Amino acid sequence: MKQLHKQMSSKRDDDTIPTSQSSPYSPKALKHPRSLPRSLHYLFREQRLLFILVGILIGSTFFILQPSLSRLSPAESTSLIARSASSTNYSPSRMSFNYGGGKTGRVPVGINPRRLRIVVTGGAGFVGSHLVDKLIGRGDEVIVIDNFFTGRKENLVHLFSNPRFELIRHDVVEPILLEVDQIYHLACPASPVHYKYNPVKTIKTNVMGTLNMLGLAKRVGARFLLTSTSEVYGDPLEHPQKETYWGNVNPIGERSCYDEGKRTAETLAMDYHRGAGVEVRIARIFNTYGPRMCLDDGRVVSNFVAQTIRKHPMTVYGDGKQTRSFQYVSDLVDGLVALMENDHVGPFNLGNPGEFTMLELAEVVKEVIDTSATIEFKPNTADDPHKRKPDISKAKELLNWEPKISLRDGLPRMVSDFRNRILNEDEGKGL
Repeated sequence: MKQLHKQMSSKRDDDTIPTSQSSPYSPKALKHPRSLPRSLHYLFREQRLLFILVGILIGSTFFILQPSLSRLSPAESTSLIARSASSTNYSPSRMSFNYGGGKTGRVPVGINPRRLRIVVTGGAGFVGSHLVDKLIGRGDEVIVIDNFFTGRKENLVHLFSNPRFELIRHDVVEPILLEVDQIYHLACPASPVHYKYNPVKTIKTNVMGTLNMLGLAKRVGARFLLTSTSEVYGDPLEHPQKETYWGNVNPIGERSCYDEGKRTAETLAMDYHRGAGVEVRIARIFNTYGPRMCLDDGRVVSNFVAQTIRKHPMTVYGDGKQTRSFQYVSDLVDGLVALMENDHVGPFNLGNPGEFTMLELAEVVKEVIDTSATIEFKPNTADDPHKRKPDISKAKELLNWEPKISLRDGLPRMVSDFRNRILNEDEGKGL
């Protein structure tokens, strides 16, 4: 038995792996983290730190200067480019550099001045289409939003092939998402015939449309210009009207949908400016005339011109002694652009201070079109203002703007446009 026990013990000893022997595999020892002196030595070697600091400086300079440059007006940006490039004989008008060797090269596309992307609501209308022409003419990208209630595609057809022009059929009462730099908000019927046709829709356009466009301006950081109206002064007790005058408006009259709607729109614009930091501009537009006006929109100049061309009597409401001031559309467009590019919020009166009674206007139309034209008197309309004349001293001082075209100079240009359209209209009817 003892012998058997010894054999089994020796067998167990043979099967056991001795612990004293080292394993044939040993894992690779972990590297210690690089010490701080070695990291600094790597960073300073071959001037790596200098390159890093220079890169940070260049990037920071670009991101600091780029937003401020984008806010410059065209005149300011041109003068800035001219000053900074004087050593290279840069010519802004030709967009080329002269490097002193007699050769002139074009500026690479990547460093051209940034083109503005601008939305014009109501851009197919009378004033809006002329504004779009000016913006496209100076090189901007323009998106027109219009529901064509009073706007006409014919006013913009000459721009359809321009790659910087875009037209969207849309009602501003509904929100829209766009990425733009500036918003000119003109959308709203402006003549009594049109804004009285659907007064509820008129005030919705003034309130909801303005809210939607202000919301867009806030969302994308765009500058917003509201085209308000001299109708905010109502039947004024102050003459001429300054921007500080609060007005004399009937809040429940037939014209209230437009008058009070525009007053509310001004309120919304200022609340967004004060409360949300939106850059707003407010223009109060006085009577404007020119090509592309609707032929039968109820405004006095278009009424007189269309009636005289058609050999109808000119309709004068009341005794004809109520006064208005009339500015040509190109003067207004210049004023709107000057206001948008300026740093003053407003409101600003934009109008021609030349004052005419309705009878005096009728005489000017007779001189220009047909001396044999006659006048027909009818009862005056409700809430029709007796006097309307802008005080534009604020616009002269702060915007360096004033109208240049008198009524006698501007009226023939409008008459030519009306003649062609009325002739085409009559031909279409087979007259």
